[in-house]
Amino acid sequence: MMRTDIFTRFSNPFLTQQQKEHKKEQKDALIRKNYAEIYAHEKAHKDAGGALAGPIVIEKNEEGIPVGGHVNIKMPSLNPANPQKTLSDADTVIRAAMAPNDPSGQDYAVANQAKGIKMQAQAMKQEGQGNKLDIQA
Repeated sequence: MMRTDIFTRFSNPFLTQQQKEHKKEQKDALIRKNYAEIYAHEKAHKDAGGALAGPIVIEKNEEGIPVGGHVNIKMPSLNPANPQKTLSDADTVIRAAMAPNDPSGQDYAVANQAKGIKMQAQAMKQEGQGNKLDIQA
């Protein structure tokens, strides 16, 4: 339904020149507003994700209006040789996913996936510590 609304709001061929200019101003304002909101959200992910975060991508509809965005983030993989790195990377991913003031459902899903990896890394770390001999005993 929104597609039809946007189409009729900005593409009606029977408008006067003044109406066309007004519609263009409205469209330009919508583009600026959407871009600013989406960019701020994605920049929060990027800033918190540091080296694990990719570039900011702003998605636009067929009329050039920003409608979404994303920042790819490298999900940590379990590393039995270095579970502490996995823990650190998982914490970074969780912070990055939840960094915006208005996390999306996808943001929560990414954070939950990283939390699962973090729990597995914690178990690996504890298992590895239990297998070490206590030399001071």
